[in-house]
Amino acid sequence: MTDGQPQRLTGYAVFAALIAAAGLPIYIHAPKFYVDEYGVSLAALGAVLFGLRLLDVVQDPLFGRLSEALRNKRGAGVVIGCAIMAACMLGLFAVTPPVSPLIWFGLMLTGVFSAFSFLTINFYAQGVVKADRLPGNGHLKLARWRETGALLGVCIAAIAPVMLGAFMGAPFAGFAIGFSVLAGVAVLMMRGEWVSDGLPPSVGFGVVLRDGMARKLLLIALVNAAPVAVSSTLFLFFVESRLEAPGKEGPLLLLFFLSAAVAAPVWGTLAERFGTKIVLICAMLLAIAGFGWAVTLGPGDWIAFAVICVISGATLGADLTLLPAVFATRMARISPSAAEGFGLWSFVSKFTLAFAAVTLLPALDRAGFDSTAVSNPPEALALLALLYAAVPCALKVVAIVLLATTNLKEI
Repeated sequence: MTDGQPQRLTGYAVFAALIAAAGLPIYIHAPKFYVDEYGVSLAALGAVLFGLRLLDVVQDPLFGRLSEALRNKRGAGVVIGCAIMAACMLGLFAVTPPVSPLIWFGLMLTGVFSAFSFLTINFYAQGVVKADRLPGNGHLKLARWRETGALLGVCIAAIAPVMLGAFMGAPFAGFAIGFSVLAGVAVLMMRGEWVSDGLPPSVGFGVVLRDGMARKLLLIALVNAAPVAVSSTLFLFFVESRLEAPGKEGPLLLLFFLSAAVAAPVWGTLAERFGTKIVLICAMLLAIAGFGWAVTLGPGDWIAFAVICVISGATLGADLTLLPAVFATRMARISPSAAEGFGLWSFVSKFTLAFAAVTLLPALDRAGFDSTAVSNPPEALALLALLYAAVPCALKVVAIVLLATTNLKEI
C-alpha cells in the first residue's frame, strides 16, 4: 500500500541525523570537553551520566505514554521537543556554567537526553506507519534512509567540533549553534508527517514485555550496542593517549562514521538478498576481527587504526540499520502504535552508553589515567587498550550467540 503522496523519505533522513547528532557524539565530546575546560573528574562525569540513565528508567516509559496521549498533536510535541533539545545543547557547549560545572553538565544533559528520548520514540513510532505504506519491504527501505541519515548526522556531529577548531576559538559553541539550525531544518522537512491517521491504539508496555521475541530482540540490542558504547566513550582517549596521535582524532572519527554511513545501505541490500540474520552475524564477526586487532596497537600505530576504523565503522552500519528494522517489523505485528516498544528500545540504547561511562571512566581514573597529562602510567594505558578493544570483542561474542539462537523467521 502506498501513501498516495510523495514518500518524502529525505525528511526522515534529516530528522534521523538531528536525533543521532544528540546521541552518540555527546558521549564522545561532552566528558572530554568538561574535563579539559572545567577540570571535572572522569569519575564524577561517569556518575552523572549513569544517574541520567537511572532517570530514564522512569521517564522513557512515561514518554512512550505521552507520545500516545499526544497522537493527535504529535507535530506540536515534536516542535517543542526540538526546541528544548537545541536550547540545552547551546547551554551545554556555548554557555559558561552559571553554577558548578558538574551541576550544569547534569542539568543540560537532562534536557538534551529527555528531548532525545521523546523525539526518538515519536520518530520511530511514526516510521512504523510510514513503512507499512511504502511499496515492497517498507521497513528495510525506510531503515536505509533513516539510518543512513542518522549515520551522516553522527559523522557531522563527531567531526564538527574538531574541524571548527581550525577556524574559530570556540568550536563547541559553533557546533551547538549549527545543531540548533539543523533542528529547525528537520522540523520543516518533517512537517505534515506527524499524522495520527492510520496509527492504531496503544496496547501498553505489557504486550511488548510479554512477547518472547520482543524481549529477545531487546536483549540482543542491549548486548550488541554495548561495544559501540564502550569504544565511543573511550575513542578520543585511545587515539590521544594510547596511540599518541593528538590531532588525528577528528579525521579518524570521520573515517569511522563515514564508513558506517557508506556501508549502511549496502548491509540493507545484502539483508534483503541473503537474510538479516546471516548478514548481521557476518558483520559481528568482522567487528570482532577489527577490535581484536586494536588490542595490539601502540604509540604511532594510527595508520593501522585507520584501517580498523573502516572495518568497525562498516559493521556499525549493519548494527544501526538492520536491528531497528527487525524490531520495527515485530512491533508492526504485536504493538502497531510502536510508541511503547521504541520507548524501551531508546532506553536500551542509552543505557549501554551510560553503563559504559559509569564503569569505564572511573576504572581509568583509579588506574591513574589523566587525559590532560603529557604521559600516563603504563598500566593505565594497558587498561585503556583492554577496555577499548578486548571488552567489545567479548560482548560481540555474546551477541552472536544470542542472535544465532533466535529464529528471525518468526518475526
